[in-house]
Amino acid sequence: MGRRRQPATTHGIAVVDKPSGVTSHDVVAMLRRRFDERQVGHGGTLDPSATGVLVVAVGKATKLLRFVEKTSKAYVGEIVFGVETDTLDADGQVTATHDMDDVSVVAAQDLVDEHLLGDIEQIPPMVSAIKIDGKRLHELAREGIEIERPARPVTIHSFTLMPTDEPNVLLAAVECSSGTYIRTLAADLGTMLGGGAHLRNLRRTAVGRFTLGEAAGPDDCELLPVAEAVRTLDRVEVSAPIADFVANGRVLPAWDGDSPWAVFGPDGALLAVYERHGTGEAKPMVVVPQT
Repeated sequence: MGRRRQPATTHGIAVVDKPSGVTSHDVVAMLRRRFDERQVGHGGTLDPSATGVLVVAVGKATKLLRFVEKTSKAYVGEIVFGVETDTLDADGQVTATHDMDDVSVVAAQDLVDEHLLGDIEQIPPMVSAIKIDGKRLHELAREGIEIERPARPVTIHSFTLMPTDEPNVLLAAVECSSGTYIRTLAADLGTMLGGGAHLRNLRRTAVGRFTLGEAAGPDDCELLPVAEAVRTLDRVEVSAPIADFVANGRVLPAWDGDSPWAVFGPDGALLAVYERHGTGEAKPMVVVPQT
């Protein structure tokens, strides 16, 4: 028989400023060692070369990662026009070049405003971690295989371009839904301008309400309370008798406000996350262990 996994003893949320050159999984491994805890996960992959906000959950906070993963994201990065790569970013091999030194901010922004804002569809890059027929796209890409990928709906809340000191490079600031590929936005914009482009120096500045202002490196980041994982949800405080029902996963009358709700007991502890169920009722999505 295998060794039984010991219950987690360390719990919380860490807002990491991921350095370049390491994977998101590498950061998880760093925090496993630092906190001496096996139950660790992250709330949204960043590419190895990308930097910025990576939200990591420890212990029972991992049950709440879904509420981090689904939140909007914000990024800044540079779009290099005139050069296409096989990965759509600066880590890839150059596949085509174009004369695009005269790209203007105004022309590019006009195309963004017309075609790359609001609800759009994206074709995921072959270097993504999406699974198709049980195999991740980046695994196929390493084998030199490219397959058809269905377009996926995403939402671009804002996409602003600014000039840089380089004539063929624009700075991009993007706020978008979870699941958006910024490198694909860059490549698509290059094609719309009659050539091609790739992305470089991508930095994630926010994941929902988690921002760079509270982020620190893997060795220095603070372990925040578990309840920080649901900071974007409506908060409901219940009495001790209702708290007992919540701890047992009972269906309850729905509260006012937006579903889902983060439910807290009279002592301020996060008990569960509930969602609307049927007419006038709420059921638990996650019950948070109290021991």
